[in-house]
Amino acid sequence: MALECRPGCGACCIAPSISSPMPKMPHGKPADERCAHLSPAMKCELFGHPRRPAVCGGLQPSREMCGDSREQAIAWLGRLERLTSPGP
Repeated sequence: MALECRPGCGACCIAPSISSPMPKMPHGKPADERCAHLSPAMKCELFGHPRRPAVCGGLQPSREMCGDSREQAIAWLGRLERLTSPGP
């Protein structure tokens, strides 16, 4: 059974970096910065659009990633970002 996104969360549109260009963000997005396509209702404006970065479409909600709250999701995604980012 697929997990649905938590309403009003947006953690996956804030915590991870996005290296590919997209509308409004031609140089991608740094980690911990709100995506320019995250609406005030915390929904992705590019969802289902062909210009949505592949990394976004590949990130699917899971119990492990989402946890029990938005804060837990941001913390989990932040750890993943640190573990997978190249060092200085």
